Amino acid sequence: MPVHKVLVVDDSKTELMVLTTLLEKNGMSVKTAENADEAMRRLAQEKPDLILMDVVMPGKNGFQVTRTITRDPQYADVPIIMCTSKTQETDRVWGMRQGARDYITKPVDAGELMAKIKALN
Repeated sequence: MPVHKVLVVDDSKTELMVLTTLLEKNGMSVKTAENADEAMRRLAQEKPDLILMDVVMPGKNGFQVTRTITRDPQYADVPIIMCTSKTQETDRVWGMRQGARDYITKPVDAGELMAKIKALN
């Protein structure tokens, strides 16, 4: 299934802007959320084709939100790519164990992210 609608979850306005610009240039429509609660509200409003999830955020972190989303039958089919500054292999493994389909570290390489998104199809 081609990715058209993306939800980007990150507490950094700069990261949101960079990722939104990149995704929109590649023909996708983007919604953003700056924390877990906002992410869950956006998810309920309109189910995206993909979620890009930061890990380090105030309140619930991205690992917790990913686990919540992937264990909910209503949203379990929405792929999540962790998009984070946490570069340790243990973080990547933990993210995948929470249900993420892929993991990319910041600063995000545009080509690598687009390849990971295309690989979901």
